[in-house]
Amino acid sequence: MRTRLALPIDFFLVSNRFIEKKNLPSLLDAYARYRNQAGPAAWKLVLLGDGPLKLKLQDIVNQYDLTQWVLMPGFKQYDDLPAYYGLAGAFIHASTTEQWGLVVNEAMAAGLPVLVSNRCGCAPDLVEEGRNGYTFDPQDVDALAGLMLKVAADDCDRAAMGQASREIISHWTPQTFAENLSKAVEAAMNAPRLKANLLDKTLLWALIHR
Repeated sequence: MRTRLALPIDFFLVSNRFIEKKNLPSLLDAYARYRNQAGPAAWKLVLLGDGPLKLKLQDIVNQYDLTQWVLMPGFKQYDDLPAYYGLAGAFIHASTTEQWGLVVNEAMAAGLPVLVSNRCGCAPDLVEEGRNGYTFDPQDVDALAGLMLKVAADDCDRAAMGQASREIISHWTPQTFAENLSKAVEAAMNAPRLKANLLDKTLLWALIHR
């Protein structure tokens, strides 16, 4: 499978749309710094996805002379993603803003250590510092480069981190979601209903008739 997909032995995986909030230019900056420090032992970077920033990202790759180190296979269908997750060494999600970040769930289910921006909604719940990964400020490219060095180091127990990812994400099942949604609905139904005052009624009337 690795040969068929033309993937290197060791690589960081990124998978998202090529749009501003995904912070991919800063990610490439951090990767360039990581590679300069790691030297010949540096992992490659596989960037899955597509979007309006594709040409800009390709320009940055050329600018940093990373064409042999950054692979951009394009957008992949959902059925194709498990192979990339399964062959990666670690997963990075560097968004400047994200309500959750479902790709982190996917990477953890595949048993990967994760490096996740602290602006992602999932970070406090899914990333246990040093156990299954690390969080970082998405604007701090040096910090991200340092974490890449840390996770890719020979003395990093990535197998244990990947197992921790599987264990953590195993609790975030559809059944758990359904149970918590049911509890939320029940709490809302049982909450006392507040009566609208005159101001509320006036505002509602104004909105309806504007």
